[in-house]
Amino acid sequence: METKERILRGAEELFFRYGIKSVTMDDIAKHLAISKKTIYQFFEDKNEMVETLMSSSLKKDECEFKQIQDESENVIVEVFNMMKHMSNMFSKINPNIFYDLQKYHPNAWKQFKKFKEECMAKMVEDSIDRGIREGLVRSDINAKVLSRIRVEQVEMGFNSEVFPPDKFKMLDVQIAMIDHWLHGICTLKGHKLINKHKELNEDE
Repeated sequence: METKERILRGAEELFFRYGIKSVTMDDIAKHLAISKKTIYQFFEDKNEMVETLMSSSLKKDECEFKQIQDESENVIVEVFNMMKHMSNMFSKINPNIFYDLQKYHPNAWKQFKKFKEECMAKMVEDSIDRGIREGLVRSDINAKVLSRIRVEQVEMGFNSEVFPPDKFKMLDVQIAMIDHWLHGICTLKGHKLINKHKELNEDE
């Protein structure tokens, strides 16, 4: 692994574990058993490192989301596969990381918001349209509006004032939101398929 990539992966590991603010360049150097001088050969400061990590992470997320869309047999399976993917992601992340991004790394947070508004919203809108064609999503809903509601839910789930980390698990919040949203847009046929995937036998 090239040195720059090794530094990024080591920093990411610490940020995910402890949040961003509490991790210093000294911590990263010690974690990787290298000198700070080596780190500064590649990054001017921690902020540049965070912005680089955000950019690469969003590109990776876009590829993974697209792969899930392409490989899922229908929109219900797609959402459940997305939930599984989110579970894997959020199980590794310290919830403070999103607060740190907003407060101390505004350019990195702008990258996330741009990704949310331009990429995520379009993907969700495409999924809704797909679900309508499959008869699993109601044809009377406004895909553009509902897709924006969905992506705003994601950001709201990161809001520590709405969901304090000492009272709510970030993953539980995100799963509850997507479950609620999915039930709201689906047809009876869609609800039955949801229950099948949740292994429930309740009557609709």
